[in-house]
Amino acid sequence: QVQLVESGGGLVQAGGSLRLSCVASRITFSIHDMGWYRQAPGKQRELVAVISSGGSTNYADSVKGRFTISRDNAKNTVYLQMNNLKLEDTAVYYCNARYRLLGTNSWGQGTQVTVSS
Repeated sequence: QVQLVESGGGLVQAGGSLRLSCVASRITFSIHDMGWYRQAPGKQRELVAVISSGGSTNYADSVKGRFTISRDNAKNTVYLQMNNLKLEDTAVYYCNARYRLLGTNSWGQGTQVTVSS
């Protein structure tokens, strides 16, 4: 069973930065598309950023220019660098691994990001 473990969340002031990490195990990491999603209280889970197995990236409009997703296949790790954080970025951030060929989809347990004024 795929295991995804997120870390790096925390409390930060508006305008600050955080870097989230997600380490994957029991997975052929390099063939998976990896993504970050978030869910704020009372809202649906939404896509933040994805990076394909080939390295292509896609971002939600709300984070473009502020967040950067990257991956290190040698470390089975995907990162989300978050700069210029805003109050509305407060949410639980989830790591996702998707293997398009088989349609499999796995989630981490989430890490809380809280942005204060």
